[in-house]
Amino acid sequence: MNDGIVIIPTYNEIENIESIIRAVFSLHRSFHILIVDDNSPDNTAQKVHELQAEFDGRLFLSVRKKKSGLGTAYVHGFKWALQHHYDYIFEMDADFSHNPLDLERLYEACHFNGADLAIGSRYVTGVNVVNWPLSRVLLSYFASVYVRMITGMKIMDATAGFICYQRQVLEKIELDRIKFIGYAFQIEMKYRAYAKNFNIQEVPVIFTDRTKGQSKMSGSIIKEAIFGVISLRFRKFLNQL
Repeated sequence: MNDGIVIIPTYNEIENIESIIRAVFSLHRSFHILIVDDNSPDNTAQKVHELQAEFDGRLFLSVRKKKSGLGTAYVHGFKWALQHHYDYIFEMDADFSHNPLDLERLYEACHFNGADLAIGSRYVTGVNVVNWPLSRVLLSYFASVYVRMITGMKIMDATAGFICYQRQVLEKIELDRIKFIGYAFQIEMKYRAYAKNFNIQEVPVIFTDRTKGQSKMSGSIIKEAIFGVISLRFRKFLNQL
C-alpha cells in the first residue's frame, strides 16, 4: 500500500481541482489523494467523482454536508487517513499556492531526515511569497512573529498550511480536542505537536498566490488567530491543552 496521502479540502475549487489532482499524480513519488469537499455548489465534488474512474484506488472523495471550516475539514481527513493506515499525511491547498513538487521534499524531511512534522515554510529563508499584496505579506509574517512571542515556539511560519505529519503525531495530538478552524487551527496543530516534543522541521518553499478561484480569508479568521494564540498558551499553562 502507498504510505503517503495528500489531504486537499475544497469549497468551490472547480477551476483548480482537476489540475491539482493531475499535478500530484504526475510526481515521481507516488501519493494518494483525499479530497474533503464541503458540498461545493460549483460541482467540485462531481468533477472529483468523474476523475476517480481514471485514478481508481488512488483518488478518494469525502463530501460533507456544508461548509464547516478548514480546521474541521482537515480533522475529518486526518481521521480518515489514520483509519486507512497511512504513515505520512499531508495538508495542501487546492489552488496551487503550494507547489506539488514540494510534496517530495516534505516527505523526505520526515522519511529520511527525522522530522515528525515537516512544514513548507514561506519565511525560514526570508520572505518567499509571490503575488501577495504587501499588506497580506506583513499580516502573515508578523502573525508568525506574534505566535513565537506568545508560545515560545521557534517556528518561522506558524500559520503555514503545507505540512507533512508522521502518523504518530496525529495519533497523539487528540484530534477531538482541536478547537480552531482557520489560521488558528494551523497554529494549534503546531503548538500541540511542540508541546509533545515532536521534532518539527521547516522546509523552505515558495508560496504563490492563487490565480483562479477566490480566497477564503476573512476578518473572523484573523480574529480567531489573534485571540486563539493567547488561549492556547493559557490552556497549556493550566495543563488543559
